[in-house]
Amino acid sequence: MTYQTAPKKIYRVTQPEWSKNAVIYQVNTRQFSASGTFKEVTSSLSHICDLGADILWLMPVHPIGEKNRKGKLGSPYAVKDYLDINPEFGNADDFKELVQEAHKRNLKVILDWVPNHSAWDNPLVDTHPHWYARDHHGAFRPSPWWDWSDIIEFDYDQPALREYMINAMGYWVERFDIDGFRCDVAGYVPNDFWHQARVALDAIKPVFMLAEWENRDLHETAFNMTYAWSWNETMHELAHGRCSLDRLRKYYSWNERAWPHSAYRMTFVSNHDKNAWDGTQREQFGDALEAAIVLSVLGEGMPLIHNGQEAGETKRLAFFERDPIEWQPHRIGDLYKALIKIKKSIPALGNGEFGARMIQVPSDCMSQVFSFVRMDEHNKVLIIINFSDALCKVTFNDPILNGTYSKCTLDSNTSHHELSSQSEHLHIEKPVQIDPWGYQVWIAND
Repeated sequence: MTYQTAPKKIYRVTQPEWSKNAVIYQVNTRQFSASGTFKEVTSSLSHICDLGADILWLMPVHPIGEKNRKGKLGSPYAVKDYLDINPEFGNADDFKELVQEAHKRNLKVILDWVPNHSAWDNPLVDTHPHWYARDHHGAFRPSPWWDWSDIIEFDYDQPALREYMINAMGYWVERFDIDGFRCDVAGYVPNDFWHQARVALDAIKPVFMLAEWENRDLHETAFNMTYAWSWNETMHELAHGRCSLDRLRKYYSWNERAWPHSAYRMTFVSNHDKNAWDGTQREQFGDALEAAIVLSVLGEGMPLIHNGQEAGETKRLAFFERDPIEWQPHRIGDLYKALIKIKKSIPALGNGEFGARMIQVPSDCMSQVFSFVRMDEHNKVLIIINFSDALCKVTFNDPILNGTYSKCTLDSNTSHHELSSQSEHLHIEKPVQIDPWGYQVWIAND
């Protein structure tokens, strides 16, 4: 008997050329400025572009439910009307202008979409009550086990609900020319719905789809990118000394062997959930913050910048109230700019199949130092990160390291971010010294 291999094109989502080295930037319109409006986001598009971002992700723009509302202003994820705009942010013309001005700067705009649940006072509750899930008492229910008392869940066994939701998504693509969606708790909605939605939306225009979930099957026919939650959780534990460095290696092994290379994983050190409930980027990562950012940008995955990170993310933003970001020049913003410039200038650092896999470079400090190269036939980048509070003098033992490099001045003891004009030959017999929680980026010379 001859055993044939199965067709390899199970994962059929094709990544657009424009996304090959893209970076995503999240905007919380309510907190982005003192006025909390679309107009203020529009006026800051040049700043977002200067960071190197390519995708603008806007948190939900819809009116917020009032029944069972949390806090004074409520959660943006308690949607009262899927076809309207929250007057807190502006009007339809303001939103259209934001999208148009973003497109002029080659920014793609994706809209946060909340398909799993709605506010209690969404008109659908009265017009189509059978579209909602019920608890054991037969009453409308929030998502079980979560403290989401301000929302009630949909029932996706209802075909008419699916039609409504897909048409509502299409409305924003057709009327406002948005470029895709970030889909809230995407795994709580059946995967076959996402296939249906993708087909319908792509018939209007090709869209970019981000799932707030971590499941490779979502990449089969629907999503371009999923959250790398496991990466973030591992980095957080590592920063606080609650796991070994091998746990990070296990993540990358899983990422390489169990996920399709075409799938984008979103690597992040902060987002609206992490900031609000777990703390600022510095609270979450402490002295490991900059090392984590380096890995998020130059390792495999598409990096996310949560609005305000570049200003130092000085506070936990209130989720249900007005609490504007405190904007200021900050080293973290400089670091992101420098890293993204490197990412975009070297094809081997591209996203998914556009870039090269990470290849581990073993050393005599495996419990402290994480080191790898990303290389193709024309480029090689070596990244060395010390995930410990001790100075390391590390010797590598794989000749893949050998070569002549220029070092990027990204170390934590300098505020400069540029490529050294002096070349240095690295080889397996030559030790490299790296500071506590330090990081070094070496670019091979042609």
